[in-house]
Amino acid sequence: MFKKTILAGSCALALASLAGLVIAADYKGPNLKGESLSITCPWTGAEETIFKKVIAAFVTATGADVKHSCSQGSELQIKMDIKNGSPTNISVLPQPGLGKEYASQGKLVELGDEAADYVKKNFAAGQSWVDLGTYADKAGKKKFYGVFYNVNLKSLVWYVPENFKKKGYNVPKTMEELKDLTRKIAADGGKPWCIGLGSDLATGWPGTDWVEDLMLRTQTPDVYDGWINNSVKFNDPRVIEALDEYGWFSKNDAFVAGGANATAMVSFKESPKGLFRSPPACYMHHQASFIPNFFPEGQQEQSDFFYFPPYASKNLGNPVLGGGAIMTVTKDSKAARAWMDFIMSPQASEIWMAEGGFLSPLKTADIRKYKSASLRKQAEILLNATTFRFDASDLMPGAIGASSFWSGMIDFARGRTSKQVADDIQRSWDILISVTPRRSRE
Repeated sequence: MFKKTILAGSCALALASLAGLVIAADYKGPNLKGESLSITCPWTGAEETIFKKVIAAFVTATGADVKHSCSQGSELQIKMDIKNGSPTNISVLPQPGLGKEYASQGKLVELGDEAADYVKKNFAAGQSWVDLGTYADKAGKKKFYGVFYNVNLKSLVWYVPENFKKKGYNVPKTMEELKDLTRKIAADGGKPWCIGLGSDLATGWPGTDWVEDLMLRTQTPDVYDGWINNSVKFNDPRVIEALDEYGWFSKNDAFVAGGANATAMVSFKESPKGLFRSPPACYMHHQASFIPNFFPEGQQEQSDFFYFPPYASKNLGNPVLGGGAIMTVTKDSKAARAWMDFIMSPQASEIWMAEGGFLSPLKTADIRKYKSASLRKQAEILLNATTFRFDASDLMPGAIGASSFWSGMIDFARGRTSKQVADDIQRSWDILISVTPRRSRE
């Protein structure tokens, strides 16, 4: 089903080269007049308005009757609907952990090898996206269930180009160069980094992003995956290495605005404002693509970002950390299958790309359609990725990823060693395992 529809419309794409430009044809789906489709989704406000345009394109192409229910409580709604045996055809999940949970209960519809092959060939770092959408079914057999749609990046370093220009600093291309730049800024009397871990009840999470990015740059993807499921223990030397790499940046008073101890107290919202002071309180800030929302009013245009680079010496490619929404089929139908084909077509991405607030790993989507130069630049980072991994703390059990890992980052900032912090977090994981029924862990 997937292969036939995609080849008819989005896979063949009717690609034509005109003056060196590649133009992709709109999706051409099956005739679905009289067929209905239901979708549960997380987008509200302006995002829901844009998603309606995506739906409208599908309706135009197929004639299907589509009803959607978008809300901030969609995750709970999906869970309740599945439990009650009345899910919508399409459920948009915020992270792979939920896909894994529902697949193990037999509540997701397999998309098949053809869909997996399409994603592998047509998404940048395609195998990563296949892996993130592949889960064990009720019998323990791995199958492909989910396609990512609308993703975000975390592997970014924000800076003010004018500040770099005044000092003659160049954007680093490798982690070795980033460390050299860090030393150079400190030697010149400046503070290389602004780091803030404060976030009310979620204090500590920005530190986890640093560690996750550095895990992907010091270890192979399989080690990262093992770390998430605890087959690689939190106090494994390879994890401690990533903690120490974060400590190299964050625990040196000469490298951090306000000193190393201040990182535990400074809000992540306030931290990047140091980039815009005169003279600058810092020159770089590691944070995800959303952080300009917290820049001083009128200063967003003064900023830019670069890719948090890999180690040249490690030869691990260009890993990217991020997140995104996953399209899954929770009630099978002809229209549901066609919708999944459509979501993998360039048109489904390009509609939202043109509106802003959207990134796609689909290589056949026209990058010129992005609303802003900033989004195009982020898309280039995404499309150049050799590995993509989801935020590890979001995939770990909540008692770890949203508790002891967060608090461990604060303990680390306040002076505990990487080994002490790693031992504490692993101890909390061991306790969790000891009190969790085996079936709940599978």
